[in-house]
Amino acid sequence: MALFEPFPNYIWNLSVAIAMESGAQIGEVVDIVAAAKGAADESADAGTRAFMQAWMAKADTLVELAEEDEAKGRKFSAGKKLERAALYLLNGERMQAHGTPGRMETYRRARDCFDRGTKLGALNCERVEVPLGNGATMPALLTRAPGEGRKPAVVYCNGLDSNKELLYWSWLPHALARRGISTLCVDQPGTGEALRLQNLPATARSEEWASKAVDWLEQQPEVDGRKIGMTGISLGGHYAPRAVAYEPRFASGACWGANHNWHEVQYKRMKREGENPVPHYWGHVMWVFGASDMDDFFEKTKDMNLNGHMERIKVPFLVTHGENDRQISVDYAHQAYAQLTNSPRRELKIFTAREGGVEHVGADNMAFGRDYIADWFAETLGGDTSAG
Repeated sequence: MALFEPFPNYIWNLSVAIAMESGAQIGEVVDIVAAAKGAADESADAGTRAFMQAWMAKADTLVELAEEDEAKGRKFSAGKKLERAALYLLNGERMQAHGTPGRMETYRRARDCFDRGTKLGALNCERVEVPLGNGATMPALLTRAPGEGRKPAVVYCNGLDSNKELLYWSWLPHALARRGISTLCVDQPGTGEALRLQNLPATARSEEWASKAVDWLEQQPEVDGRKIGMTGISLGGHYAPRAVAYEPRFASGACWGANHNWHEVQYKRMKREGENPVPHYWGHVMWVFGASDMDDFFEKTKDMNLNGHMERIKVPFLVTHGENDRQISVDYAHQAYAQLTNSPRRELKIFTAREGGVEHVGADNMAFGRDYIADWFAETLGGDTSAG
């Protein structure tokens, strides 16, 4: 299985793959690719404005069509179109350089489309705010497990450049709900709304905000506070293990991509080893970590390294990785697993060509990672892996 690669650069192809795995319609993607094709020959950085405009144009059409549906009382149909409009807007927005004119307006519009789409579609997706202290909040999306009584729950965090809506569209919350587990998709500091609307930078010490998510979940009457897990995707492969290592209330953990030593990866990227996830990479990471220059960035990220921390994990933990990950070497997955010396149940799952999911966080096929992680939490938190 291979990544769909209609463009001459990995970064744009990754973005298209993310959209397709998140619920894009193939015919709409074909139109968008055709509209952006010419700009792709410039460079991954130079053509990103045209890239966003192509996604925005398709979103504009979908918003118009959704309004026509809504006027006829066809709310479910309108909701689906608004969801895709939000996806396309977010997909174009996340590729822009920090400070690009119109970027913030596009983001706000995407958020509005998502909120309207989930309401019209009556989706199992409630926007909530987790208090972080000092007036700051961590915006999140709660997907509830069906049925009566207290259910297990999983905190699910972003990577470097994703957002809680993309977490929802990874369909892991849906897979977990089917297994009797609720999911809290968070825009932690350095991502999504927390970064864009509150200017909250990322921190290596993910337990600081992850503990606040546990506090919030423990207060929910439908959540079993003894059965809360933690997972993260991409750079969340640093945040989730770190949080589980230092927050003893987590009962299980998993990472979708082993970002075991992200600080070391930055030196490799300076040497052009490995692919970048977004254009304008260095400007993006400095924005995420609130760094003033490269020296400040490397200082602020010196603790983005899990060596010496994995041994603190004393609950079940799963490490997953794609064998052909072009961003983060599979070697880091083996390092993470080897250091889980105090976990009572540790597991390493490397996705191969036999099944798919071999690219970064399964961008070529997220189904296998999604199901594997959902089953892991069902087995370690007390959910169900079948209806029988």
